[in-house]
Amino acid sequence: MPMTYEEVRAFAFSLALVADGTSYGYACLKANGKFLTRLKEDGDSLVLTGVPFDEREMLIEAAPEVFYFTDHYRNYPMVLARLSAVEPGTVKRILERQWRASVPKKVSKAHDQQG
Repeated sequence: MPMTYEEVRAFAFSLALVADGTSYGYACLKANGKFLTRLKEDGDSLVLTGVPFDEREMLIEAAPEVFYFTDHYRNYPMVLARLSAVEPGTVKRILERQWRASVPKKVSKAHDQQG
């Protein structure tokens, strides 16, 4: 089942310290003031950060219709995901991992105790 950007936002806002922001003039979501994700200009591709190169390669190899990157992202640990084709659980896992890397440990521990 594909995912919408509104669903991405709803999930992100279920995490502490997430807020709307801008990145290079584009609307984005930030966690604790750090870039978390944004929708690309095509209206379908989501920028996912904190994806190591080996994992990105595996994702693209396993599902090239879902995951890809452009030259702009080649040297960064990021992958693009087509919301019209991606599994919501995959997006949530990657976003939550990046969120954990962006917020204080006590915030992620409090989140774990709630869940």
